[in-house]
Amino acid sequence: MLHASIRQKPAVESPNHEDQRDRKKMTAPIIELENISKGFPGVQALDGVNLSVYAGEIHAIIGENGAGKSTLMNILAGELQPDRGRILYQGNECTIPSPFVSQQMGISVVYQELALCPNLTVAENISLSTAYRKNGLSLIDRRGFRMTARLALDKLGMAHLNLSELAGRLTVAEQQIVEIAKAMSVDVKVLILDEPNSALSRDETDHLFQMVRQLRAEGVAILYVSHRLEEVLALADRITVLRDGRLVETMEASECTVDRLINSMVGRVVDDLFRRVAPSATQPKPAFEVRHLSSLPYLHDVSFTLHVGEVLGVAGLPNAGKEELVNACFGLSPHTGEILVRDSVVTISSPTSAIAEGVALIPADRRGAGALLVMQVQENIVASNLGRVSARGVLKRSSVRSAADRNVHELDIKVSTVTQTMSTLSGGNQQKVILGRGLFTEASVLILHEPTRGVDVGAKAEIYAILHSLAETGVAVLIVSSELPELIGQCDRIIVLYRGGVTGHFMQSEANEESILACAMGQATHLPEGVL
Repeated sequence: MLHASIRQKPAVESPNHEDQRDRKKMTAPIIELENISKGFPGVQALDGVNLSVYAGEIHAIIGENGAGKSTLMNILAGELQPDRGRILYQGNECTIPSPFVSQQMGISVVYQELALCPNLTVAENISLSTAYRKNGLSLIDRRGFRMTARLALDKLGMAHLNLSELAGRLTVAEQQIVEIAKAMSVDVKVLILDEPNSALSRDETDHLFQMVRQLRAEGVAILYVSHRLEEVLALADRITVLRDGRLVETMEASECTVDRLINSMVGRVVDDLFRRVAPSATQPKPAFEVRHLSSLPYLHDVSFTLHVGEVLGVAGLPNAGKEELVNACFGLSPHTGEILVRDSVVTISSPTSAIAEGVALIPADRRGAGALLVMQVQENIVASNLGRVSARGVLKRSSVRSAADRNVHELDIKVSTVTQTMSTLSGGNQQKVILGRGLFTEASVLILHEPTRGVDVGAKAEIYAILHSLAETGVAVLIVSSELPELIGQCDRIIVLYRGGVTGHFMQSEANEESILACAMGQATHLPEGVL
């Protein structure tokens, strides 16, 4: 029995409906949000937002980090309750008091931050949402779990995933696929996708989009939250823009351009967002070098040099060796070969030893490996170097506050106070706090793994500007990213990995997506002599 509180909708029509009467095949919204407001201490996350979502449409929600997108989705998911306003579902006013009720109503959510149980198998994770329906959780129908999981993965074109593998052993991309399959394993009427392809390859993304379009054809309403504006324009039927917790506009995707969306999102034109002007000559002094580096299972005999003040990019498809490279360079996994810092061979066997050598890492998994979500912003910033803010093992609160205030100011992190809990920040601001933590180690080498995953265009521009400033001061920056426009626009040089080895090396002036992809897929090599 559905435990949502339902009240019959009055006959008065919403003022938004005049623009929607002519929509083909759409007689009434499946979900309407009217004047929804939600506040947190020091922050008004939503302020009088109206939204209508129809069955059989893909409706994109875009906006900068902190615009209110996640809060709006969490209200539909039953994670949060609005302070004001009302929700109408299939024409009836209702409340959604919990995620369980939301799922009972047919609302399924795929969050950007993964929520899998790492100690359960792929099949068990996918089937969690439906397990209660068959004899309760006391009787485990493992055969049924596998059937449910296989059907969901087959729909996504991902039947190759091992159903018996523990979720905690999967790559981030594979975990994202499992998260999507879990959402699709139920009788979905409204599917909410929050940056669903942030860790997926191009082929995996194509499979996902095919499935999303198929669900639309079957009458499912899709709410699609993304910062990849080109994909939004290609996929969505309508687009709603939020800014500072308010509705800016809802428009037909066919009438939009990327420039219009950016201007609507940030209220200004963002110029030169994806382009770093490479220095005329790279400083010859090496800052960080790897020689014949190998790390199981995917990295094999990789060598390259990162120079002082240089921004070097690493491209490659999933399982090309990018994660192993990052982990080996920061002491997170065993490796063979040599690592040199400032021309000296060093032993990096743990993050502590990496930090001692002046190497800092900004990890790809912001929620799982980066942000200390239950701790304060100031505690997150100083956690990497407690010795700088303590005396005889005792933290000096004034030093902690001073250091955090300085980082917040220098990185333009939007917080009400440095004592604010990390979990209350937007994704872009969380990322800048994690960047501040890395810089607090006084690193000379900064490794960034997917530095702008799930970050809006405004925050991207700010992060890129910070990285450029760091490079100008002599910091060596290594960016490992699956976003080719990011690498092409921000890096002085790019190396490409395929099956654990280097197949490409490009200067910024010669880099393009087609050539990089050809090397990443093993279809070509581009290795000028003596440049790595």
